[in-house]
Amino acid sequence: MKLLTKSRFKLGLECPNKLYYTRKKEYVNKKQEDPFLQALAQGGFQVEELARLHYPNGILIEGNDWDYELLWHQTQDLLKQQNVIIYEPAFLIDGLFIRVDVLVKKGNDIELIEVKSKSFIPDNEYLLIGKSGKMVSGWKPYLFDIAFQKHVMQLCFPSWNIQSYLMMADKSRKASINGLNQLFRISNKGENRTGIIKKVSILEETGNAVLGRKNITQIVTDIETNKYKYHDSLTFQESIDFFKEKYVNDSYANWPTSFGACKSCEYICNEDEEEQGLKSGFKECFTKQHKWSENDFKKANIFDVHNFRRGTKLFEEGIYFKDQLTEDNIGLKEDPQKLTTSHRQWLQIEKEVNNDCSIYVDKDGLKEEMEKWKYPLHFIDFETSTVALPFNKGLKPYEQIAFQFSHHIYHEDGRIEHANEYINNKAGFFPNFEFIRALKKALETDEGSIFKYSSHENTILNAIYVQLFASDETDKKEMIDFIQHISHSKRDSATSWKGERDMVDLWGVEKRYYYNPLTKGSNSIKAVLPASLSSSAFLQEKYSQPINKINLTSKNFAENHIWLNITDSNVKNPYKMLPSVFQGWSEEELENTLSEIEDIDNGGAALTAYGKLQYTDMTEEEINELSSALLKYCELDTLAMVMIFEHFKEIIED
Repeated sequence: MKLLTKSRFKLGLECPNKLYYTRKKEYVNKKQEDPFLQALAQGGFQVEELARLHYPNGILIEGNDWDYELLWHQTQDLLKQQNVIIYEPAFLIDGLFIRVDVLVKKGNDIELIEVKSKSFIPDNEYLLIGKSGKMVSGWKPYLFDIAFQKHVMQLCFPSWNIQSYLMMADKSRKASINGLNQLFRISNKGENRTGIIKKVSILEETGNAVLGRKNITQIVTDIETNKYKYHDSLTFQESIDFFKEKYVNDSYANWPTSFGACKSCEYICNEDEEEQGLKSGFKECFTKQHKWSENDFKKANIFDVHNFRRGTKLFEEGIYFKDQLTEDNIGLKEDPQKLTTSHRQWLQIEKEVNNDCSIYVDKDGLKEEMEKWKYPLHFIDFETSTVALPFNKGLKPYEQIAFQFSHHIYHEDGRIEHANEYINNKAGFFPNFEFIRALKKALETDEGSIFKYSSHENTILNAIYVQLFASDETDKKEMIDFIQHISHSKRDSATSWKGERDMVDLWGVEKRYYYNPLTKGSNSIKAVLPASLSSSAFLQEKYSQPINKINLTSKNFAENHIWLNITDSNVKNPYKMLPSVFQGWSEEELENTLSEIEDIDNGGAALTAYGKLQYTDMTEEEINELSSALLKYCELDTLAMVMIFEHFKEIIED
């Protein structure tokens, strides 16, 4: 039985054409659904189980997930009661099917409660609807999803008075017990849908509530009456009818292509996937709608122009290819002191159109910057997580957790030392203060320059700074002083500082002075490293030798380990040579699967692995194996920074 479920409705909101490609094995799909991995990374099922404790004595409808009619009949039987609380009730009518997280029935007065592993601050009146009166884009899919649920329920029971609520982690509340996040264990073998094994049975055992709810009944009404639209050309009712007709009848929607939707399309093949016989939904759309030929698909299009805010307007004007772009229509602005965003975009466009693989470098600017750096040079990388349910008493939901770092030292004589690393793999242990102590010990032996890659490390140090202020740690002053010495305050910080040894942002250096066309415009270290390796004869010669032959130490790799594999002049990305953190999943596949999670670009594999260490029951051997994989990834992150530094050094000395 093919029905428009709420997940298919949300897919239709993204792009109605996706309803034709979804769940067809012959089409590539970069966003494979995996609820277990998503639960590990985000903790959504834990929040859902905690939310149920707020509504005790509810009846859970579980099992037979694909028997829609049975689930609907079970729900109808329960709804015969005057007053009832149901978890996961099902509603089926006219080809539409939804399940609700929590339903509270008191006669004809109904509460629809949608539980989300997101957070809010109750005082934020512009959380969902901005100051301009428009719906906040990040919340739009969730709010339309709830409106769809309410619509289906109302069709089933026209006389009901339905109030709609979002239930989420309240960031203004603090946990009043230790170990709250350990009371809900995750299992992919659990009999219930969430796979959560609860260690508590009543809400009082969890201490002060850290979840809150927000009434969104009026917003749902405004969606139904078309005050807010997802697609300008469709009313809410028209959207439902259109999506249902296309999905149930398995017909292509022929929805107009757009820059935003097509840029992030998950139904797009690379060459290897096409050779395997997989089809591309992206390719079919552009063949049908724009009559693209095979040559058109080989041409450089505008979708991968980095941070291309003018892309939407230009696409609407019929500009699809890079050779149609000009300095004027991209808004080129140059700055003699640095590479601007538009200048980087123009370099990307111009070099790809001209098939020019040469690197652009502001050699003087890069040299001037590098001459400021003080040896020995320290390269650090953090792996972090934000968890919905706090570890310890006094912490709020979604506070930053720093569970791992790696530290390489580049000495003035060229020696490279993997000097320190830290990992917390103990379930239920709040690691942040131990993390700072270990980092302080690693970095306080000299005053050499410290390098990060992007703003993440500074953000984390600021978060731990705040946590330390509220703590009773006996050495908190020393730790606070250390943080202030190597970082700078955020704009919204109550205290302002800029440390004498404030970390140098290698990402910022790369953005200001260097452009490598092999990065395709990306500034990610996962793109800059392989591009640097492919462009540098020095790096290729050096790192194609064993570790013990190149004045390099390692804490996780054997002395005979060789970092570079070069075949037919092609350098294999070192990240692709590492063991998988999750068997059968590459890091890219993990990132795509978890792409809707906020800040996932800080490392989906590590984030998910940490969730597994924290919330699943593992043998010591499994813990050691996963920890080993994490240590190797993090070591490569800081070694990658060293390699990029060496590449820059090679350039300015040439």
